[in-house]
Amino acid sequence: MRVLLISMPWDALPLLDDGGPQRPRIERQAVTRELDGITCYEVAARVALERVPAAAELPYAWAASPYRGCTAGCRYCAARRGHRYLGLDAGGDFDSRIVVKTNLADRLRRELAGPRWAGEAVALGLTGDCYQGAEETYRLMPQIIRVLGEAGNPFTVLTKSPLILRDVPELREAGKLTQVRAAVSVGFVDEKIRRGVEPGAAGAQRRLEVCAALNEAGVPCEVLMAPILPLITDSADHLRATVRRAAEAGAVAITPVVLRLPAGAREWFMVWLEREHPGLVPRYAALYGKSPAAPPEYRAGIAAQVRELAEVYGIGRQARRWKRRRSPARQLSLV
Repeated sequence: MRVLLISMPWDALPLLDDGGPQRPRIERQAVTRELDGITCYEVAARVALERVPAAAELPYAWAASPYRGCTAGCRYCAARRGHRYLGLDAGGDFDSRIVVKTNLADRLRRELAGPRWAGEAVALGLTGDCYQGAEETYRLMPQIIRVLGEAGNPFTVLTKSPLILRDVPELREAGKLTQVRAAVSVGFVDEKIRRGVEPGAAGAQRRLEVCAALNEAGVPCEVLMAPILPLITDSADHLRATVRRAAEAGAVAITPVVLRLPAGAREWFMVWLEREHPGLVPRYAALYGKSPAAPPEYRAGIAAQVRELAEVYGIGRQARRWKRRRSPARQLSLV
């Protein structure tokens, strides 16, 4: 990927006090680079480990993300709102202006070694795919994986990208020291819908091939069935097809997550819905009128259906328990 430096750090730039357009806040704090049409803001992370809000209803309590923003362009992404605090918009800017935490591995190493850290599992990639295009240039993930492995801290990598296969050796090495998992996001397998709501992401079939390849390589990979779109991909046929394909890919588990529409994601998703499914707009207004989440009884019903299908197709029956393996160096140190 060609890299072109187009600006200096914020404190080396002249102040814009001449009445001209105000630069986004992030541009006053970062080194800005262009990578094949994508703007990257290089910053030093002040905090690596961030608590996952309970409202997200994800099976993770802590997360760390080397990137904020994502070129996959998923219209429903709940992380979109964060771009507003940077002086950017939650729509096109989220898809094309990516914050890169260049020091995340070093920051993570310090926090994992801190006396208050209890060694809880960490999810990687909640504010932007760890393996989006920028990772080909910055290569932050191999070092992050090594840091977590050396600390013996369990972690899960969330992604939609085949680029994760590049780091199979690092994932396997870390797996000798702690519990390592991958979670490939496949909410549905309808390619036409995918092109509309996940325009920059790999297709569902390619992601399921990644799941199969990771499991074959000894890196346990589950399917995060996210998001399930009410009235669009929640039919019995859609759910069955997705769970069956996940089982065929050897997914060690499957976790259903119904679409959430917090501020930022709501506006961007509704533009697509009004264009592609205008008749569903009033139904969505009723489902999401009082909360970013669909009603609890609806979510519970979907979860029950997916659990039943997972049992039918045998997902999880062959899941292996993780067992720590001693390295030769550790064995010798005990002699």
